[in-house]
Amino acid sequence: MADFKDLDERAWAIRRLYAEMETQRYGRPWTAEEVALGFMGDVGDLAKLVQAAEGVRAIPDAKAKLAHELADCLWSVMTLARLYEVDLEASFLSTMNALEARLKP
Repeated sequence: MADFKDLDERAWAIRRLYAEMETQRYGRPWTAEEVALGFMGDVGDLAKLVQAAEGVRAIPDAKAKLAHELADCLWSVMTLARLYEVDLEASFLSTMNALEARLKP
């Protein structure tokens, strides 16, 4: 299994491929803001798939689509972290430590 740094590098490699495609289509790559707006769309799709998993929406093959959308959202978060020079691994660990400390009796 890959470690976080491997996943981060793979996510960034995919972002570079998207930037090439965006440049061909639109004459420039998306800005960080546009990547964030794309992420918002992915979160909306994720919410619909969660509803399907709970039986509120009828979406064929919802479980596989839910897995895909969760991965899409993770990719967006990793990409945004890289664009804004956030050490996501360190920030995640720090945040989990703080939450755990607050929640433990």
